[in-house]
Amino acid sequence: MESDNDDALATLLNSHPIFSTPSKTFISSYDTSLELSTNTLPSFKSTNISDNGSSGRQQVMVLRDTDLILAAGKELRITSLADSKVNQSHTKSYKILHTPNIQFKIDQIALNSNGKLLAVAGAFQVAVAVLPRAGYSRLVSETIDCKCIQIGQFYHGSDSAIPIAKIDWHPWGEAGSTLMVMTIDGKLREYDISVDTEEPQQVLTFVPEKKPGRSFVAEDASEREVVSFTLGKGKADWGPLTVYAIMRSGDVYSICPYMPQNASIPSAYVHSLECFISAKQEFLSQGSNSQVNKNMSILYDYQHKYISALLKQLPPGTVFPAPSRSVLMHPPTSIKAPPIRQGPFLLQPSPVMLAGSEGGDATDITYLSYSQTSESDSNGVAENLDVLLITYQDGKIDVCLDVEKIEARWQSKNASYDLPMLAVYECIDLGLVTLLSSLPSAQDSHSTLDLLEGNYPICSVDPIHNDTIYVYHAFGVHALHLRPALHNLFHALNSAGDTSEFLELSATTAVQPILSTFSVERKSSNPVIAVAIPDDVYLSYSIYVLTSAMRITTFSLNPRPESPSPKQTAGEKLAPSTNRPLEQLGDTPPYTSLLGTNPWTPPSVLSRSTGLPSNPRLSLPKEASQREFMLTPDTLRYLATTVTRYSDQIQEIEMAQLGAEARAALQAQEVGRQTTKCRELLTILEGLKGPRKEGSQKQIQKVEEEQRLLLKRLDRMLQLMMEKASPELSEHETKWFDELKRMKEAVIGATKYDENSLSSKIRTVRVYSAVILSMTPDDDIQLEREYARLMPNLTSLVEKERRRRNKAAEENSGIGFSQVFEFGQRSNHERNQLADLEKEVTKLADKLNITLAKPPSFQ
Repeated sequence: MESDNDDALATLLNSHPIFSTPSKTFISSYDTSLELSTNTLPSFKSTNISDNGSSGRQQVMVLRDTDLILAAGKELRITSLADSKVNQSHTKSYKILHTPNIQFKIDQIALNSNGKLLAVAGAFQVAVAVLPRAGYSRLVSETIDCKCIQIGQFYHGSDSAIPIAKIDWHPWGEAGSTLMVMTIDGKLREYDISVDTEEPQQVLTFVPEKKPGRSFVAEDASEREVVSFTLGKGKADWGPLTVYAIMRSGDVYSICPYMPQNASIPSAYVHSLECFISAKQEFLSQGSNSQVNKNMSILYDYQHKYISALLKQLPPGTVFPAPSRSVLMHPPTSIKAPPIRQGPFLLQPSPVMLAGSEGGDATDITYLSYSQTSESDSNGVAENLDVLLITYQDGKIDVCLDVEKIEARWQSKNASYDLPMLAVYECIDLGLVTLLSSLPSAQDSHSTLDLLEGNYPICSVDPIHNDTIYVYHAFGVHALHLRPALHNLFHALNSAGDTSEFLELSATTAVQPILSTFSVERKSSNPVIAVAIPDDVYLSYSIYVLTSAMRITTFSLNPRPESPSPKQTAGEKLAPSTNRPLEQLGDTPPYTSLLGTNPWTPPSVLSRSTGLPSNPRLSLPKEASQREFMLTPDTLRYLATTVTRYSDQIQEIEMAQLGAEARAALQAQEVGRQTTKCRELLTILEGLKGPRKEGSQKQIQKVEEEQRLLLKRLDRMLQLMMEKASPELSEHETKWFDELKRMKEAVIGATKYDENSLSSKIRTVRVYSAVILSMTPDDDIQLEREYARLMPNLTSLVEKERRRRNKAAEENSGIGFSQVFEFGQRSNHERNQLADLEKEVTKLADKLNITLAKPPSFQ
């Protein structure tokens, strides 16, 4: 099924005319950037940027829903893949966007969040085109007039301007109109297309101006050249308000806080950030009054002042628990000092160098936030793990963990801060150095390793699964699957205290080459200039890869669940179920399966969970396949290496097949054993339901009858023992029975017609209640008079009774001689009972031949 999808995509796109080469008026200068070789290497270097050359970063293809937008030279092309997919029998076509303001070779295009604006950048110029609405494909004309505006012509309007490093749209820009343009001199300019296209709204400086002075500072030029930038991420921290920039030397800097001049920020984020700052202030207030705490207190006051200005811009009705919504905000002006540049970041531990490489320049930086619900969190709250990826020309990729998130800081004369830090988790090798170093160099040419100077790896994040990164470069495309490493990191962090769990930190990123554009025969390559992944229900989940020779390659991808299944520990696997009616007797189980306790896992060589090929596909220009094949030592060596790799994979597949067949045979044998065991259990059940059932029921009835006889005998024995131990009622028992008798007389009465009993009084009250309910207003007046007449007498009786009780209590406060005599008689009676009981116990011990200790004396 996967191969059928790949064939359908290839048939749909390979012959599409939108991937034709540019017009003849541009093809002469365009040919120099089609192929990377030792002859064309100077045109690929960043130091030789021209109007028709490349600035290094290439992204000339994007997808807008089902529309594919492509930049070919100076042209902007657009076509609908949905129409081409439905009408496969019709002639495929595309439309050219008429943009007369674009008179430069397009290196980068970026689509804004609402899909209406397309940012276009060359080596020096920037423009924005307004894309046509849906239904453009039904127009007869091949050209569609589009409004196109050049951006910042004073800064990006000529060939002498500062080269452009990267362009991107800010995700929180109001109406998706905030365009960020980074030039290699470290100036990040923010343009609001809806306000002003000439002057930037804000300018961030990542490379400070050199101060004139007499001192000499040894500073490499690569330390002052920015190659890329990215925006941070987060939920309740300063991540979304942080900009990261990377220099060609590999130094990473950041500026925080930064927000667009006209920003649309979720209200929940503002409240979360306010809680985060308040919690830090409260924690700091509980510490000592050291100088460090004082400096941090001043910084937190500035941060609280900043977030308070944002809170004032929130409209009513956005306080929690109200649902979050985007609110138009502007950067606070209460803090006059600009944000300070933080860095360079310390990479701990220091990244390793690739074997056979002298190190390459940095080319790109990408920030991603991997979220996963903690297994120990019952509330299902997702936790985040923030990762920074840094790519280099030699194919090295540093995977860094952002463990100490950047906080907002402002410029101050006396402020001094420690350098921020990134934890280097892994250094990935794409194998480019190994690929090029295995080829011998010609005597009259440079080394093949010099081709790395024209290599600019770029990261493209999967829009559906952000833990998958596609790195495209001059020699092909690699897929980085960070999910296993990040999942193990989450598991190790959640199991704090168990040192054995940290062994899982050895899990690394899965690197998979999926496309190769390097020709061993010609020792050249067609760089990949675009990677696009559809994020639309009408297009299948796949990846489109475009090379500089306008060769399109497609791969179908397999969707996967959003979150991994919870990982069970060994204790959870062996824990018995609470619903089992019977427990195992002894250490030996009654039945042992041949399959074991762990489920069978298919070999990795047989599973393609992502849908990507296990071996990289070769993508060469169409002209290369038409040339006569020449057999050289290099091609023989390449064929031998390829055959060896395929032979090893075939052997692994055969071994996996044998293992799967053995497992299937074992399962078939286990099915037979379980069938035999089930028959035995059925036979036992039939016996239990037949004669054995009747015999068991008779035996149970007999046991129940004997049990009843034993209970009766036990009652008689207990009664006899009680009578022997205490033949007469004790004082407390006598009082208890007297109290019960008194309560009976009080409730029922001493005689049948006792008027002082409670039952008689209740009957009288019921009669009086009926009489009162039937009384008239005159009767009420008479009743009140009778009540007033009787009340004084009743009050005097109550007072007389109270005085009598008080006098009796005073007379009985001390104990008299008669009471002492009564207590003595009772004591003698109890002593005689204890003596009789002692004699009975002694007799019983003599009969049972038991020796008893001497009883205590009564004195």
